[in-house]
Amino acid sequence: MRQFFGMSQSGSLQEAVRGLKEPQLIMLLSNNEQFEEHVKKLEALYPHVPSIGCIGMSYDTRIVEKGVGVIAFYDGVSAAANVLEEVSVMPVKYIERLKQDVHKINSSKDDTVCIDFCSGNDACALTTIYSVLKHNNISLVGGTGDGGKVSANGKVYNDAVAYALVKNNHGRVKAYKENIYHQLGNYRFIASRTDKANYKIGQLNGMPAKQVYQDILHISEKEIQTQTFKNPFGKINGDDTCIISIKEVSGNALTCFRQVNDSDVLIMLELGDYKAIVRDTIRTIKNDFSRISAVFSVNCLFRYLLFSDNHYMEEYLHEMSALGNHAGLVGYGEHYNNRFVNQSMTCVVFE
Repeated sequence: MRQFFGMSQSGSLQEAVRGLKEPQLIMLLSNNEQFEEHVKKLEALYPHVPSIGCIGMSYDTRIVEKGVGVIAFYDGVSAAANVLEEVSVMPVKYIERLKQDVHKINSSKDDTVCIDFCSGNDACALTTIYSVLKHNNISLVGGTGDGGKVSANGKVYNDAVAYALVKNNHGRVKAYKENIYHQLGNYRFIASRTDKANYKIGQLNGMPAKQVYQDILHISEKEIQTQTFKNPFGKINGDDTCIISIKEVSGNALTCFRQVNDSDVLIMLELGDYKAIVRDTIRTIKNDFSRISAVFSVNCLFRYLLFSDNHYMEEYLHEMSALGNHAGLVGYGEHYNNRFVNQSMTCVVFE
């Protein structure tokens, strides 16, 4: 299989798809103003080709911040695209669509991946999708788009998760997750007075969450929103850590980008040597694959901001390009199998 990436910083879809012939799956990454227009135009240009899309920045060796990016797979791919609606209420109503698509492309664990773009309520969407994928050991990689909208097969949806099942007809696929944080000290917190609907943490170990965070890091209230780049929370999930980013201060509470429940055990994280960690990820992928056709990744918006602030983003994209054809999305949350995480990178590698 092969991967195509086209872009237009000015938002010209015609420019972004220049040279794209006979795609077998298309992913559209557009801007808020032109998203719906681009969805219609893309369907007109490539009717009946499976497609998913969302609002967000894209990249290969360069970032497209406000224009449009198109990623496509061709030459050796079987794909099916669809949508689960009402993700904030009951996405399981639409689960038969996913079951049929898994069967339709004869999916299997070694050669198939599910890529999803979500409009929100990620945890519920992922739990629903993975209830089907786990029976076939199919990996999932994806992320949250902006604006509360996604698209599938030429139609725009609110409150939905768009997915694409992609089968590599000529080799393996494998999903990866990269975490550039590690535990700070021995801090352990029991969350309480949480507001699940609004992702708020009221107290940590019985003390106001805002005060606990400030006291440990010796920072002012104004610094909390940017300090999360260096010190997010973490939730232990087996032998893995799910990163929880802080969105804003809400009185004495902290509003996050991921749901926290009463009695959840949290730890404090700190930024590691991210350049070395990226090199380790690349080394691991190269050890796993002697031949790579494509890499599709989702990088968190906070990683993008952190890397940009440290003048590393261009270098990062250049390093990832050493794997081969690398392209992806800057998301508002990352998906890895049944996990919804923040401040991470998830990717799928195609042999």
